[in-house]
Formats: sequence, C-alpha cells, structure tokens
Amino acid sequence: MGLRLLLLLLPLGCLALLLPPPGAAEFSPSLDSDFTFTLPAGRKECFYQPMRKEASLELEYQVLDGAGLDVDFHLLSPKGETLVFDERKSDGVHTVETEDGDYMFCFDNTFSTISEKVIFFELILDNMGEDGQDEEDWKKYVTGTDLLDMKLEDILESINSVKARLSKSVQIQTLLRAFEARDRNIQESNFDRVNFWSMVNLGVMVVVSAVQVYMLKSLFEDKRKSRT
Repeated sequence: MGLRLLLLLLPLGCLALLLPPPGAAEFSPSLDSDFTFTLPAGRKECFYQPMRKEASLELEYQVLDGAGLDVDFHLLSPKGETLVFDERKSDGVHTVETEDGDYMFCFDNTFSTISEKVIFFELILDNMGEDGQDEEDWKKYVTGTDLLDMKLEDILESINSVKARLSKSVQIQTLLRAFEARDRNIQESNFDRVNFWSMVNLGVMVVVSAVQVYMLKSLFEDKRKSRT
C-alpha cells in the first residue's frame, strides 16, 4: 500500500517542480520601442533615453516621406559629447555601449525651408539589468530538481532563447513595415507626378492640334476679293 501511494505521488511531485512557485518573477517585457513622427520644415526635434552603465543602445531610423528623404541626425552622450553625426541621410543604424545618464538624439530638418519629413525610429536596449534580476529570482526556486532530466536552468535558458528570437522577429517586421511605408510614399509621389505631366502633355497636344487645324484651314481659304 505504501509503495503504491508513493508511485502515485511521484508524478505529481515532478509536475510541481516544473511549475513556477507562487511569487516567482515573470519574464521582463522586451525593451524595444519604435516611434513615427512628422518633423516640420526648419525644425529640430530631440529625444532623451536614460541608460545604465555597461548596457547597449541600438538606434535605427528611416525617413519615410518628404522631399529628398534626408535628415541630419545627432547622438550625444550624457556628457554632451557627439557620438554620431549623420548629415542628410535617409536611414542609419548605430549601436553604442552606454554609461549611466541620459542620452540625447536629435533629428534636424533646419536645412529644409519647405518640405516636412516623416521619420521612423526604433530603440533597442540590451543589458538593462532586468533579465539578470529575473534569472536571480528564478535561481532561488531551483531546488530538488535531481529527479528531472531537464533542470529549471535549462528550461529558463530555452525560454530566454525563444524570447530573444521573437524580439528579433518583431524588430525585423517593424523595419519591413517602415521600408514598405517609405516605398509606398515614393510610389504615390511618382504616381501624382506622372498624372500631372500626362495632363500637361495632353493639354499641349490639344493646343498643337487646334493650331494645326487653324493653319490648314487658312491655307484653303479664298483670299481673293470679288470685283464689282
């Protein structure tokens, strides 16, 4: 009887080890963010991002719409040092190792007096400390796993790997949407331009046809005056 009860309780004990205990920390959300905004002509917009020491800041930007599809880009450290400067570019990708403080990045459209720009940018923050804290929280509950073929550390490593791949997939999809938006804006601009010049050509053809008809008609007119 005791052996049969032990065999019944053993699978339940193994299942309990696989489930996270009450109060266990959840996995932190992905530290990725993206934003699209309109930069008026002759204006400059700046943004701030607080960072930690020994973390990583990756910034990608694209000009989606506007004459020339270009903008000036500046990235400054918390000490005010210029880390990146792009002059009149349509896109860029930059990664910097950070220290404690607020990093400032600016988009400058002051060189344009007429055209506004639609700009998309994405921030990817790595090693901000939250994933490491989660892992430390999980380690407090990793006990009594010698009955399992796979330890909780292996499960956590697999989940983190899947999480990283999903975050990368979301990042790639976001960039593809930005490329699609920029290409669509270019196609719509070309479509309007083709329509405009087609109407101009049609108008010129109508005017030339009218002039030709008038000239031909004037050649066959009898200009002799009848004598009385």
